[in-house]
Amino acid sequence: MAAPALNIRAVESVLESLRRGQRQLARDPRGTVDAAVRQLLSLGRVRDQPPVGESYRIDDLARASNVTVRNIRAYQERGLLHPPRREGRVAIFDDSHLSRLKIISSMLERGYTSGHITEMLHAWESGHDLADVLGLEKALVPPRLEDPPATMTLAEVRALAVDKDALQRYIDVGLVEIKGAKALVRRPDLLRAFSEMRGFGMPAEALVKLHSEVSMAVDEVTRALVNEGLNQVGDRFLTPAGGRDAVPSGAEVGELVATLTRFRELATSAVVGTFSESMERTIEDLLAAYLAMGLPSEAEDAG
Repeated sequence: MAAPALNIRAVESVLESLRRGQRQLARDPRGTVDAAVRQLLSLGRVRDQPPVGESYRIDDLARASNVTVRNIRAYQERGLLHPPRREGRVAIFDDSHLSRLKIISSMLERGYTSGHITEMLHAWESGHDLADVLGLEKALVPPRLEDPPATMTLAEVRALAVDKDALQRYIDVGLVEIKGAKALVRRPDLLRAFSEMRGFGMPAEALVKLHSEVSMAVDEVTRALVNEGLNQVGDRFLTPAGGRDAVPSGAEVGELVATLTRFRELATSAVVGTFSESMERTIEDLLAAYLAMGLPSEAEDAG
């Protein structure tokens, strides 16, 4: 399946802002680029657009966008959708309205409210730098992580760690960073799981060792997935149409960003499913072996 086509002018605008925003990139390169990816993907979800110049009455626009007539009118009232052209008493919409509706639907699916969307779109259309728009996005909707970092008081993190030795081990491996009277806990849910596991009798030393070993194994899986993806389709994206020395176009960068991010989502889903299935098999085998303890063997049954 081909990667979703991105609006080239929007992609060029993002790239230009990204190039200009050197200060933001220096402060938070990974966060800035990842936020740019999310914004590009919002544009990338605008698929199956009609040719330039296509026009719609409101009922036609509703069918093309899969948005109800009632919601289209509501978006107009809230300023999310720019006014249509008028031919007498008939409102005529075009492909720019269809694109906007697709973006609105995508953002709503990602957890934005209509108020958030209005602010984001107005900031974008007003020519704000990418750093400003991304900063607004971060303020409105935090990144969706499975186990996002959290800032805690020292008392809270000590209680979570259970004892001083465990806390020091978590600091040593980078799971906790003390910052004055506060502590940044990079994986709070993981530490809560550690705390519960310690209640079953597992020592902190064993938990940290297990975490490090699993992390290294996961890194190997990640490298295998990404390297194989590059081996199979890398040349298509990493070599610009003008040759290896050419500057990639906005369309090429947009396609690469959309494809890599979608690949990440698909690979994560596949690996999680595989891990869950493997864990289930392993636990079933362990439980079966445990329940079989003390049962007569086949040789004893035959005797």
